[in-house]
This record gives sequence, structure tokens and C-alpha cells, in this order.
Amino acid sequence: MNIISLGPTELALASILVIALAVISTLQQLGLAKKLLIAAARTVIQLTLVGFVLKALFATSDLFWISIVAFVMLSIAGREVMYRQERRFSGIWGFGIGTTSMFLSSFFITLLTLQFIITPTPWYTPQYSIPILGMMLGNTMNSISLGLDKMTHEAWREKGTIEARLLMGHSWQEAILPFRKAALRTSMIPTINAMAAVGLVSLPGMMTGQILAGNPPQTAVKYQILIMFMITAGAGFGAMLATWLGAKRLFDDRHRLRLDRLQSSSQ
Repeated sequence: MNIISLGPTELALASILVIALAVISTLQQLGLAKKLLIAAARTVIQLTLVGFVLKALFATSDLFWISIVAFVMLSIAGREVMYRQERRFSGIWGFGIGTTSMFLSSFFITLLTLQFIITPTPWYTPQYSIPILGMMLGNTMNSISLGLDKMTHEAWREKGTIEARLLMGHSWQEAILPFRKAALRTSMIPTINAMAAVGLVSLPGMMTGQILAGNPPQTAVKYQILIMFMITAGAGFGAMLATWLGAKRLFDDRHRLRLDRLQSSSQ
């Protein structure tokens, strides 16, 4: 197995491309240079810290610490979902809807995969559990973010239509249903596009990483198919649950639309 190691010099050479992009964006007055450089710095710091954390986890394989890391990842993902909303739910609901949906979808599918498909010994082996959960959370987070943002935006824009449906005797589920369906379609577009183009247009990260690490392409392909199916299921179920919880929160017990439960991201 021929694994080529990368050192600080190689990574510094790669960073020149990002710096060049920031310089060009400054010359063109795009206003992206600062964001690019901050994001690049965060990438280096965050991934370096994650490397140390994973090294320690792999050495101990302690379920307690693996659980702590998993719930820290979930909390950060829940915060990202909340702050990606143009109009998010106020109070604990802004954090709770996305976080609960990710927990029920991502953790359940990850647990199912580890217990019955990959079956490492022990089942929580960090070499498998943490990377798989990370991919699940990342993709489910994006799907839930898109779905909630679309639904709350449509509810705000189509307030009159929804209230007219309620006056006609429709329940809150029926009144919001067309906009919830539109939100679900929006949330699933990136995942469906990724599945349709995988192998023909792009080689996904996990497959590429395994190949670069020296694993046979056939093995990498099998793992990638598994991950794509898991990601799709997690994103779909997570978005369904999040939009349902969000839609329910938009109405009170008397089936009245309560847009006062939303707040602008600028607030």
C-alpha cells in the first residue's frame, strides 16, 4: 500500500489557491475575501483539532467519550440549522426542531447501519461510528436547513392563502400541505442530484479518500453506495420530521396561523 504523506509545505502550496481567489475577489470588489480567509482558517483549525480528538478516541474506544463527541457534533449541527434560517422559530424551538429531527434520523440510521450492516466489534468502534455519523449529520443538516427555510419563507409570503384555506374549514395540516410539499422537494434536490451524478460527474469524498488511502476501488465503491443510501434516507426522513414539527409550530391549538412565532435572522 503506497500512501503519500502530506506535510505543511504541501498544504501551504494548496492554500495559495485560496489566497489567490481572495485577492482576485478583492480586486473585483466582491466582498468575499474576508469570508474566504476566515473559512479557510477555520478549516485548518477545526480539522486539526478533530484529528487530535479522533486519534485519542481511536486509542481508547470508550463508549462514554464517543457519546460525548457525538452529542457535541449534534449540538453544533443544530446551531447551524438554526442560524441558516432567514426566518427562524423563536425561543428553544429554533434550536430544538432541527436538532430533534437530526437526532431521530441520523442517530437511528447510523445505529442501524453499525449494528446490522457493517457490524464492527464493538459496534461503536470510533473508526466507523464517528465518520459515518459525521456524514449523516452534515447531509441531514443541509436538507433540514433547506426544508425549514423554504417552508417558513412560503408561510410568511403566502399568509393570506393559508388563512383563506383555514377560513374554508381546512385543518392546519391541509392549509400548509402544499407549502410543506414544496419545502420537502427543495430539501431533497441536492441529495437526489448527488445520487444521480455520482460516478459519472463526481467521485464522492468517502470513495476518493479510500482510494487515496490505498483501498481497492471495488471496496471503496461498496462503502460509497452504502453511504449514499444512508445519507438519502437520513436527509429525507430528517426533512420530513423537521417540516412537520415546524408546520405544527406555525399553528396554535385552534388552528390559527401564528407567524409571530418566527423571527428574522437579523433580530
